[in-house]
Amino acid sequence: MLRHHRHAARLTLEQLAEASGVSARTLSDMERGRSTGPQHRTATALAQALSLGEDDRTQLIDLAREGRLRDHWTRPTGLCEPPRTVDDFTGRAGELAWVEDFVRAGDTPGAAGVALITGSAGLGKTTFAVRAAHVLRPNFPDGVFFVDLFGMSPRPVSAYDALTQLLRALGTADRHMPHDPLERASLYRSLLRERRALVVLDNAGSEEQIRPVLPGSGRSRAFATSRRLLAGLEGVHRLSLGPLPPVEAAELLTGILGKRGYSDGGAAISELAQLCGGLPLALRIVGNRLVSRPGWHAADFVGRLADEERRLDQLRAGDLKIATAFGMSYEQLAVPARRVFRRLALVPGRDFDAALAAVLGGVSVEDAWDALDELVDLGLLEDGASGRYRFHDLVRLFARDRLHAEETGAGRDALAETMTSWLLRMATMAGRWFGPQPDRPGRSDADLEDFASAEEAEHWLRVNADNWLGALRYASGAARHLDVLDCAESMHWFSDRWIHGPHWREVFTLGAEAAAALGDTPQHATQLNYLAWVHLVPPVDLEATMRYAAEALDLAIRSGATAQIAWAHQYAGTALLHLGRTGEAFDSLTKASEMFKADADIDAYCQSLSNLGDCLVSDGRHEAALEHLLMVRALLDDEDSGMSPDIVSLTRPQVLARVGQCLGRLGRRAEAITTLTEAIALMEPFQMFGSQARALETLAAVLAEDGRTEESSQAYARAAEAFEAIGDAGPAGRCRDLADALR
Repeated sequence: MLRHHRHAARLTLEQLAEASGVSARTLSDMERGRSTGPQHRTATALAQALSLGEDDRTQLIDLAREGRLRDHWTRPTGLCEPPRTVDDFTGRAGELAWVEDFVRAGDTPGAAGVALITGSAGLGKTTFAVRAAHVLRPNFPDGVFFVDLFGMSPRPVSAYDALTQLLRALGTADRHMPHDPLERASLYRSLLRERRALVVLDNAGSEEQIRPVLPGSGRSRAFATSRRLLAGLEGVHRLSLGPLPPVEAAELLTGILGKRGYSDGGAAISELAQLCGGLPLALRIVGNRLVSRPGWHAADFVGRLADEERRLDQLRAGDLKIATAFGMSYEQLAVPARRVFRRLALVPGRDFDAALAAVLGGVSVEDAWDALDELVDLGLLEDGASGRYRFHDLVRLFARDRLHAEETGAGRDALAETMTSWLLRMATMAGRWFGPQPDRPGRSDADLEDFASAEEAEHWLRVNADNWLGALRYASGAARHLDVLDCAESMHWFSDRWIHGPHWREVFTLGAEAAAALGDTPQHATQLNYLAWVHLVPPVDLEATMRYAAEALDLAIRSGATAQIAWAHQYAGTALLHLGRTGEAFDSLTKASEMFKADADIDAYCQSLSNLGDCLVSDGRHEAALEHLLMVRALLDDEDSGMSPDIVSLTRPQVLARVGQCLGRLGRRAEAITTLTEAIALMEPFQMFGSQARALETLAAVLAEDGRTEESSQAYARAAEAFEAIGDAGPAGRCRDLADALR
């Protein structure tokens, strides 16, 4: 580099020496590679004498620094000595136990002698490996050796040079080292075979770089750290480091601050640890910044980090900067993977799949898989179950910074529009698989937006809920009212299959707002009716149900939407039933059922009849209720009724539960137990936790009356779990107490 710039400046060695104050002999040694790590002041003087631009100046100074670091390990004293361990090391007890087990297992003949420690930037892989090396040093009487391979730098240490350092540390004179790389590696392995030594190979960048430096058979062991997964390495033990759990993260930050005399913190420490996402590097930066600024308070720093726009900029202390750590990984990516990485910052949810990555990256799904694999390999993404991927929170912020730095505002807006359109189209298509006479598109291998079955559509809607809901919000803000309304409408029947989904109130609120903006009064009434239904689901808000049903009824009457008039009566009647106003409820539900029957809406008619049965049960008229509900069950069992199979599947367990309840109240306990057990089993696939909880509580009571105490206790315990799943603490506690009392 120096020779290149000197020639470009048309200077001789003597002229550059005179201009910089650096001797010609020193310059000659640098240009011939004899001096690879000049002092900082020397590199700075040369950059000034050569009138280098900012980029060239930075590159020259960085190369000098890298050379000095390499020289540290090639000096003849303290060869390959591990760095000191930090005195405030915290947590990782399970990982340290794993390493100790690895070392002990190494005494077994034929056991692999390499532990590969992987993880993304900032997770403390080097700190952990050094800590483990110091803890285990007594197990290795022939020494512990450390080599930084600089795998993420522009000029990583070659395997040949790493072997040179290690052979010197093992006592081999330069004149006895073979020049042939294979022979040099063979000598290294033979020396380790005769000893009990530990080699720490830090920051490996590739399999080719590290493979020749791994020990062979014998009692010596190696720890290797890498941001990459190095999947090509065979026969190694693998340990993947993740972020510190919240408690350990707060403990590390407290330890850093306490050992430096900083006492202010309290509850703010836990908030800071959470904002750092459990990354040890981020926690150490925060700790260092606080102790270096005595006037700062932890609570004030929480405010700084809470602003996502500035969080990465705040996570720096001296030469430590979290964005730099991520940037080194980013620079290793191929161009397509960089593009996919930064654009994934637009994803509204916490995880995503290859199909969405392909849409944002403008590539095929196959190419998206390749890019995602590369991102996982470098620790910039975490891969989870079923082909889902997610960012660490701080990595997501880094990706967003890269997106803003490398893509135009117009380009970002276009990407957001493309993603939103795709997500809404997918969600709408998936939602239409459910309910009466669904629009079921055919499967086409060329069209990734098709679903082969209702099961596939349901799976997509569930795992992508945060993403399509985020797209719905974006479309609402962008006044894409028709798209919002279509999507919300498509979710109506699917919401019955995921009745406790947390987002239905927002979905149908956005749908109602879109219908109002479009001036579509019938659809406005429809969405308000959906909102009336949603507020009947725990946490129940009966007043809201009555209010929305009344608004829907008014709009439906004004627009002549007969079906929505019936549904408004249906939901109002259900709310009145819960409020104990049984007579009014019966009247409303009777109106609904008559209107549904007149409209030949057999699906809605059957549900209304089921609710009328609930009125009879609530009124204590169990004989009449049983007769009525058995009539409804016969309708459900009639294959010629014209009912939609999906509606039958959803309605049958509810009706059976009420039949079982009536049978129990009438003293027909054996029939009640059989019927309730069947109902509970049918509810399982649909995750009807509320209905299941009530049916289990009823079953438990009948079992207790029948003297089957142990089975009753088990049913109460299951009911408590189901109530807890929907956050209904009162009934959950009641059932838990009854279960304990029966044991």
